[in-house]
This record gives sequence, C-alpha cells and structure tokens, in this order.
Amino acid sequence: MLVFKFGGASVKDAAGIANLAQVVKKYTHEQLLIVVSAMGKTTNALEKLTNAYFNQADDVHELYEEVKQYHYQILHELFDGSHPVFDEVANTFVEIDWMLEDEPVDTYDFIYDQLVSVGELLSTRIVNAYLNQVGLTSKWLDVRGYIHTDNTYREGVVDWPKTRASVQQDLPTMLGKSIVVTQGFLGGTSENFTTTLGREGSDYTASILAACLQAQSVTTWKDVPGVLNADPKFFEDTVKFDELSYTEAMEMTYYGATVIHPKTIKPLQNAGIPLLVKPFNDPDAPGTVIGNAENQRFDKAIIIVKQNQVLISVSAKDHSFVSEQQLSQVYRIFAQNQVKVNVMQTSALSLSVCFDRVEERFEQLYNQLKLEFNVKYNDQLSLITLRHYQYSLLQQLTEGKTVLLQQTSRNTAQVVTAG
Repeated sequence: MLVFKFGGASVKDAAGIANLAQVVKKYTHEQLLIVVSAMGKTTNALEKLTNAYFNQADDVHELYEEVKQYHYQILHELFDGSHPVFDEVANTFVEIDWMLEDEPVDTYDFIYDQLVSVGELLSTRIVNAYLNQVGLTSKWLDVRGYIHTDNTYREGVVDWPKTRASVQQDLPTMLGKSIVVTQGFLGGTSENFTTTLGREGSDYTASILAACLQAQSVTTWKDVPGVLNADPKFFEDTVKFDELSYTEAMEMTYYGATVIHPKTIKPLQNAGIPLLVKPFNDPDAPGTVIGNAENQRFDKAIIIVKQNQVLISVSAKDHSFVSEQQLSQVYRIFAQNQVKVNVMQTSALSLSVCFDRVEERFEQLYNQLKLEFNVKYNDQLSLITLRHYQYSLLQQLTEGKTVLLQQTSRNTAQVVTAG
C-alpha cells in the first residue's frame, strides 16, 4: 500500500488535477491512499478571510467571493455543469456561510481552524470527483473522523492510540476496494470540532496515516526535482540529494527547510517507512529517498533561510543575573502562546530569542513578557542556517548585513541578520 501526498502547487488549476490523475494511473496496480492539500494559495486566501472576519473588516464577503470563484472556475473547466460535484462543493461552502452569518465569539485559533480547513475539504471533493470521472474508482474520506487530536487549535496534538484504532478499523477494507482520497492538514476533536496540524501540515497527515497502516512508502509530489541543498528561488547552482537519512531530514526541517513539514519524519522513521520526494511534472524521475542512509558525504552546504523573524531580548527588571527560574518563566510564556523558538542565546543579564513573527501571537507574547521583564526586540530579520558549512560561505552570506546573533557548532551555523 502506498501513500501519496499532493501539495497545493500540484492541484492549483484544472491542468494540475488532470496531471494528478495521470500520475495516479501509473500506480493502479497498487492500493493507494491520496492526501491532498488545499488548491494553490487557497490557505493564504482563507487566512485573509479569517483575519477579516475576526476583525469584522469591510471586505469579508469580497474575500470569500474570490475563494468561491477560484474553485468554481476550476470546476467548470473539469466538469459538465450538471455533475454532482457542484452540489458537494456548494454544501462544503455552507460551513463558511454559517460562520460568517454571526459575529465572532470564539478565540482566533478556533475560528482559524474552522474556516481555513475548508480549503482541503474543497480540493479533495474536486480531486475525488475527477478521478472517478476518468475511470479511476475513488472514495472520498473525511480525515477528521480518523486523525483524532486534542483541542490545541492550529497545532493539534495527535492522539495516536485512538487515531491508530480508527484508521486500522476502516481504511484497509476501503483501500482493498478503491483509491481513497482524503485531506491533509486536518484533524478532529472529541467534540467534533476541526483542528489543523500546523501550517503546511499535509505531509504530516500522510506520515500519520502511513505509520498507522504500515504503508510501503510515502511519496510527496512537489514542484521541485527532490530535496535540494537550498531554495532555488533564492540560490543558483542548487544540488539535489539522491538520498538523505531520516536524521538529516529532521535537522533540515527543524531549522526551517519548507520542502517537508517538521513533524513528518519521526513517525516514518519509527515505522521504518521511506519518504520519497518527487516532482509531479516528471513522475518517473528518481527524486530523493529519505530513509536509513548512512555515512553520507555533503560536498555542498545545506542553506536554509527563514524570513520575517523577530529577535527579542529579555532581562530582569531589577537588572539581576538571568536565573534558571527566569528562564523557566520565559519558556512558559512562549509555550502558552504557541511560539516556537528558532534559536536562543543567553548572557549574564539577558536572554535573546529568535522566532517567526505571527502577528496575533506576537502581540500577546510581547505584552505578557513585559509584565515580568524588560523587553526589547528587532523585527523584519532573517535567520540563516548552514549545515555542513565552511566559514567562507558564512562570510559570503552575511556580507553587507548586520549580524545581530551568531552561533556555530561542529556541523551547524546560525546567524540572525538585518538588512
């Protein structure tokens, strides 16, 4: 049994969905579980809608209409107007209609998950209908009834025993009869509310389902030839890895490499399932295999750049040394606000922490820290991480920039820069 994950770029338009079907046709002799992300930039669009609704802005219905028109345009390119999928999509949009009728009363994170999750419900309805239309027998599955999480909205924590039991009870029988198409990124609570698993979490969904089913492999289909040593949008002469160890892949994703969601690798490593990263426009290409690679040589450094970073410095109000108790307080506040630390450094009198700026979380974090500490920060920064680096490359990448924080170890260098 194989698990395929198709990201938003691979299903951004009608041609992409047709290409997905061509890829799937190559594997009709296999049992296939297909995990699909929201189409194109739908998640971004739904995030804008969520912000507008939560803040009761004037453009709520305009933003919503853009999302609807985008999906209906794709529908009309793929299907005759009488196809049942039009009703399925309309009924899915009703989940947003119900929310927008009333003023927001719940927390931002709860509202985010209920609205943004609709992107995956829409994409999978359309993909499932198209596969059946071209003769590939397919069944739509609502993953929210199978991946069970707690109530940590936007970062749902998976209840593995309950999830494993649900998946193993139903999916093997379904997969024996047809292809199964389901949503990435989503989970469900015991109260039947939707949660999401973290931004770009569809890879993690595929990993969870594969681990529960003891799949042969997971393939994530991307718009790149495999895992590269740097983002080709920003760096020339990138090289593709034919293989990577689970450990190296985890390190890369931890430091911010966006080709794979950070939580994806560990469940696959635990289950001994390889992860293949392959190009959806060239499905016969070898891509990159992530597994038990050993004694790997790195002739070129891995370069990871994260933008929109904040560097915050915290010190005691009485100007005393930073104690273990104060460090604990700072980490508690970070944890309460679900803000992940990218790099940190301590001195005698202060603690400096670099993290992604997520607006609604940053303001709350900053205000809480100010109650107990002196706080200063810089924003609009970049975090550059180098794996298997040479010092000359570090100098080259920081030339002309102001270095605000730098850490180096045997294998890894991290630099926070402005400019």
